[in-house]
Amino acid sequence: MPMQVLKKRSEFLAAAKARRAPAAGFLLQARERAEGERAEGLRVGFTCSKKVGNAVMRNRAKRRLRAIAREELLARGLMGWDYVLVGKPEATVSRDYALLREDLVKALARIHG
Repeated sequence: MPMQVLKKRSEFLAAAKARRAPAAGFLLQARERAEGERAEGLRVGFTCSKKVGNAVMRNRAKRRLRAIAREELLARGLMGWDYVLVGKPEATVSRDYALLREDLVKALARIHG
């Protein structure tokens, strides 16, 4: 099942209150959904504040986060979980892509312990 994208603010806020794993290139927030929630599979959201830069920089950062999520979250993420990748100023855009992927693998390992 492909991953679904978080769209509602309430979903992002719920993930922000749950587990967090800071990495050099971004912050990973994750939470296991409750039994009663209707969504299925793995859901992921991406966010970059204006601290990351202008619109061009924010979009580039989100594109990079989406790419690593497609590659690593589908393989290592758990069904029934919501993940939010938060871009960091300068780091998300300038960090080497291979290192960003490695950051995600390590962050997922910390969250799922």
